[in-house]
Amino acid sequence: MALVSEFLGQLTLSYGAEVEPKFPTVVPVRDFDPGKDAARIETAIKTKGVDEQTVIDILTRRSCEQRREIAFEYERLTKKDLITALKGALSGSLEALMLGLMKSTAQYDASELRASMKGLGTDEETLIEIVCSRSNKELLEIKKVYKEMFRKELDKDVAGDTSGDFAKLLLALVQTKRDEPSNVVDYEKIDEDARSLYEAGVKKKGPDVVTWISIMTERSVPHLQKVFERYKRYSPYDMKESIRKEVKGDLETSFLTLVECFENRQLYFANRLSEAMKSKGAKEKAVTRIMVSRCEVDLMKIRTEFKRQHKRSLYQTIAEHTKGDYQKALLSLCGGDD
Repeated sequence: MALVSEFLGQLTLSYGAEVEPKFPTVVPVRDFDPGKDAARIETAIKTKGVDEQTVIDILTRRSCEQRREIAFEYERLTKKDLITALKGALSGSLEALMLGLMKSTAQYDASELRASMKGLGTDEETLIEIVCSRSNKELLEIKKVYKEMFRKELDKDVAGDTSGDFAKLLLALVQTKRDEPSNVVDYEKIDEDARSLYEAGVKKKGPDVVTWISIMTERSVPHLQKVFERYKRYSPYDMKESIRKEVKGDLETSFLTLVECFENRQLYFANRLSEAMKSKGAKEKAVTRIMVSRCEVDLMKIRTEFKRQHKRSLYQTIAEHTKGDYQKALLSLCGGDD
């Protein structure tokens, strides 16, 4: 019997590597009545001056699946499309946030990527944040949804909008060749990769970026965490310091984002939120993007990291740096004070 349970334990272990636990702040509401919610939203939209509070209360406290059901009921009830109705009733940052919530996490990421590359100029900041911070599983889903939504291949769009080593790195990530985490720790490979990173970077004049790219886009995250530890045996600088010394611009930001996410993805998002809110006239786009894309994934953990790192809660920071209905919506997604 012990053997059987041990075998089952191994099964869950190897399976567990693929399923990332979720730490959402937005969860399905109990006693859900989509028809009632749809009717309340219609009344709120029809109210003179629009009753934003009701719209916020409903849409920020329902799961994505439930919002979809509300949209279906809304159309049945009013013969109107809910998204069009929200566009007509809301404006500015609140509108962007609410429309974001009407998409699934992958659809939202795909739309943000598309918007970052469409038209003149590229919004590298958004491109880097999404491509470099999402797991293999998330990127696979984003690619699938991107093709369904825009009839285009994500990698082709990325290739057409970026150049040089920056393009090579993003494309390698989008090709999702990263190894799945394994229960076997390969110390030889860890040592070999750490040495290769050192020899391709700090040790030589002018970095061999291709080696950096292949190691950082193909190895599993737990493996890389050990590689960066080992790296300190070879290099006088840690991996992040080495990146800052060796590369610049978008490539530097991309590599740093990758390393920060390998080390602690939720801390990366916590720091991004802090920077975005501290900047003059809070960078609302970045704040909205992180809050909407992570509220059903890991925002609860981001909150914990935020408090630990910045000595005050995410909730208090949002309350201080944003205002009006947009602030109310963010605080509701945040799901409480710490």
